[in-house]
Amino acid sequence: MGLAKSKPSGSDHKAHPQVKNQEEGVPMYSSHHFNTTKQHQNATHLELPSDPDDRVSEHRESGQEMHRFSIYSTVDQAPQLNFYDNPLPGQQTLSRPSLEALRKAFEDPEPGNHADDSGMSGPPVSGNEEQQQQKKAPVRFGWVTGVMVRCMLNIWGVILFLRLSWITSQAGILLTWVIILMSVVVTSVTALSISAIATNGRVVSGGAYFMISRTLGPEMGGPIGVVFSFANALGCALHTVGFAESVRDLLKDFDAIMVDDINDVRIVGAITVTLLLLISLAGMEWEAKTQILFFFVLLVSFANYFVGTVIPASPKKQAMGIFSYRRDIFISNLLPEFRDGNTFFQMFAIFFPSATGILSGANISGDLKDPGTAIPKGTLMAIFWTTVSYLTISATAGSCVVRDASGSQNDSLTGNSTDGCVGLACQLGWNFTQCIESKSCNFGLANNYKVLGQVSGFYYLITAGLFAASLSSALAFLVSAPKVFQCLCRDNIYPYIGFFAKGYGKNDEPLRAYLLCYFIAMAFILIAKLDTIAGLISNFFLCSYALINFSCFHASITCSPGWRPSFHYYSKWTALFGATISIVLMFLLSWWAALTTFCIIFFLLGYVTYNKPKVNWGTSVQAGAYKMALSYSVTLSGVEDHVKNFRPQCLVLTGPPNQRPALVDFVSSFTKHTSLMICGDILLEPERQNLPQNGTDYLVKWLNKRKVRSFYTAFAGDSLRAGTRHLLQASGLGKLRPNTLVLGFKANWRESSPESLDDYINTIYDTFDSNYCLCILRMMDGLDICDQFECEVKQGFEPDEPVDHEDSQTTEGDTASNLPSQQMKTMFQNDQGKKTIDVYWIADDGGLTLLVPYLLTRRKRWRQSKVRVFIVGDPDNVEEGRKEMISLLNRFRLDFNDVVVMTDTEKPPHVKNLKRFDDLVTPLRLNEEQLDDVLAKELREQCSWRISGKDLEAFRIKSERKVRLNETIRRNSQHTALVLVSLPVPQNDCPRALYMAWLETLTCGLHCPVVLIRGNQQNVLTFYCQ
Repeated sequence: MGLAKSKPSGSDHKAHPQVKNQEEGVPMYSSHHFNTTKQHQNATHLELPSDPDDRVSEHRESGQEMHRFSIYSTVDQAPQLNFYDNPLPGQQTLSRPSLEALRKAFEDPEPGNHADDSGMSGPPVSGNEEQQQQKKAPVRFGWVTGVMVRCMLNIWGVILFLRLSWITSQAGILLTWVIILMSVVVTSVTALSISAIATNGRVVSGGAYFMISRTLGPEMGGPIGVVFSFANALGCALHTVGFAESVRDLLKDFDAIMVDDINDVRIVGAITVTLLLLISLAGMEWEAKTQILFFFVLLVSFANYFVGTVIPASPKKQAMGIFSYRRDIFISNLLPEFRDGNTFFQMFAIFFPSATGILSGANISGDLKDPGTAIPKGTLMAIFWTTVSYLTISATAGSCVVRDASGSQNDSLTGNSTDGCVGLACQLGWNFTQCIESKSCNFGLANNYKVLGQVSGFYYLITAGLFAASLSSALAFLVSAPKVFQCLCRDNIYPYIGFFAKGYGKNDEPLRAYLLCYFIAMAFILIAKLDTIAGLISNFFLCSYALINFSCFHASITCSPGWRPSFHYYSKWTALFGATISIVLMFLLSWWAALTTFCIIFFLLGYVTYNKPKVNWGTSVQAGAYKMALSYSVTLSGVEDHVKNFRPQCLVLTGPPNQRPALVDFVSSFTKHTSLMICGDILLEPERQNLPQNGTDYLVKWLNKRKVRSFYTAFAGDSLRAGTRHLLQASGLGKLRPNTLVLGFKANWRESSPESLDDYINTIYDTFDSNYCLCILRMMDGLDICDQFECEVKQGFEPDEPVDHEDSQTTEGDTASNLPSQQMKTMFQNDQGKKTIDVYWIADDGGLTLLVPYLLTRRKRWRQSKVRVFIVGDPDNVEEGRKEMISLLNRFRLDFNDVVVMTDTEKPPHVKNLKRFDDLVTPLRLNEEQLDDVLAKELREQCSWRISGKDLEAFRIKSERKVRLNETIRRNSQHTALVLVSLPVPQNDCPRALYMAWLETLTCGLHCPVVLIRGNQQNVLTFYCQ
């Protein structure tokens, strides 16, 4: 429960929309500010600009035309898109007036006078500047060239040309279609998830990394960004090597070997990737033109193939097993015929990498005109057309080519006799029996990878298509990896990579990241053997698919109001299915690669989780944490209290927590990961006006940096007592409510005003009246560190030593600068070793006095500390009383070290100590003995907090016992780590000054912290099981 604050703008405050430069930070109107992303709103049909050029023109138009006022006021603005826009760096933005401005503004009788209050400042954009901006406009792509063509080029890879026909021979047409459709199911579900995420607000550059990180947070986005960027770099190397191997095989056909097989691949690969780099460095426009050229070559090669299927087969083709369309060939190839130990899942593992190109369009999301429209439409259309092509080619190849053929024209049947002939070719006039039986056939679907080229009308057009598929995929990966990596570098999630975040030119090209990707690809190209890396690449992409699907599922199931994708054709359950099947496929394809991928992900995840980057993207993880906390809180409300589950849930009156770190650390020592802790701050009227606007956020960050699990709650009150009373009633939620008040000892109580002392004592009274437990911590060197930093004194929480200020009036800036930022170390953060904790259990309060030291000893810093329990006993039955207490502690299962029975508490205190007590209370006495009854009565009414002679005499025995107990404590616990003493409950007729004198007497003269503690007289310990 934070206190929202806003500050006046000063004398020059204008009650109209304020223009703020982006460099000054996002304008904040309350202590809880959410930096939201702009959403696509179908209901209002708003078309959001997707690139900087559109946004500049949008702002310019808004500055001239969209300054509409609400009918309520000429200050109150009508809804405008620009209020929700995140401006470009250095660009001015239009901001709506704050609530304070609306409340304090006066109505202008002439609305026309606000013509200058448009919310935009600065000179108008000249015509020359507009022309210059148009010249520098970046290249943006639509959904066809930017997404669909790229995805289709990446999906149409070498597997289509070199492996699809072979898979058809092994699995048959039916199971090949099953394999294709299974792959399509995974990619289609992932595409639906991508579409939902891409339409849930503006998507900038970064592709899959941007979508995952902005949905699941930097913890999951950072690792996948590194892995995905590296996978794209390896993908570039893989397809370049595939192209180089095809070139080498072509050179072999013409006997043009340069060196040897491996070095020829290295030479061709190095030259190829260098040329691709030059195309990428030339800019996205040239890269897009190159991709269009590749796309055209692929279409020509497909047309060439389909033409070849209908041309009557020549004898040469028939010798290779190619007979054009035949019904009996189609039927024979319909069912599977696995050879050499191959299985269905092995065929699936070989085919699936061809489907991993669906992210090619999303990876350049920063270069798209409208990513929210282009990514869903382009990706889904690419999946549809490539699926049709794969299904058609597998069916046509299975209808035209037999599984086995010798390639020799001498194997033709001259007569009608087919005796002893084996295979379907016998019915077609060919006898391939010899090669079938000897398993030496070199042609046919099952034996030759180049069936598509042999079937086609012109063989080398298929080779050109193979080259185009390999080069287009390599180029797409070479462009995708740097752009994803650039976005990752700009988020500053990992160290030492910010160098690669810089962009150049109108398209913000990541030239440095291009060079990095080039060198990585070159290194793996020089290896020239990427068989083992290929499995790792497929697992990297599958891991990305799994996280994209899980992102969509998680964002949907958290029911966050911010999850409003304009693409509605998705389901959270299909997204979950997509995530699950992607992980299953990772292990089916290559279990060792899957384990390697997860090890890398978990290592990078651990680093990000440990460092906790300072970003706030409004992720679904945050929404899920809120929903889970809300659900558990509501569930907990229906759980009945039980003594076994009692926890000291503490409301700590710290004021600003950074001014009393010892009090914060003490309570955190026994509540962290165990129970509730709330740091309460009572804001008096002068403090409310001078408190900085971001004070609450600053103090929460201070607590987090100190690793204190606590809430911070500021509450406005007229006094400490009134504010505390409100906090006692309002703090917490359901069963997560404080049951223990913790405050510091008022060490300056003798110099305090009567009102301040009365406030403090009445706070103790109110605590007991509210049935709360109470702890008062006294540090011998004081709790407040405000004087060490020369900061403003909190009126509700006075320091232990008076702090003088020449000028008590401080400005907001002064107050903000006076907040201590140092993390001062207190004794509660030190390892206590084998020191002792002494517990003086004078009065049975239900067991809280024993529970707190037990909780302390569960902490690492206090684990070796010994706990001694001191009790009051009869001198005649010392041993019996000790055994009874030991038995009680054992039944409570409290592993305390020793029990000491105090038998001298009834003895009178030493004279010097008694005199010290008398000297303490003498200045606080009324001294009404010399006055008559009327004046004495008036004096007692006016100074009710002072001690009369009658009161002093009435409480003489109790006062002497306090002095005597202090003597015992100082004798036994002078050098212990911590002392806990039962707090005496104040009686109604006890003067406040006398009660404070008792507390002073009990805790004085020690070198260690002292805790005065009192339960609410209800059991917090039990030795029963139910």
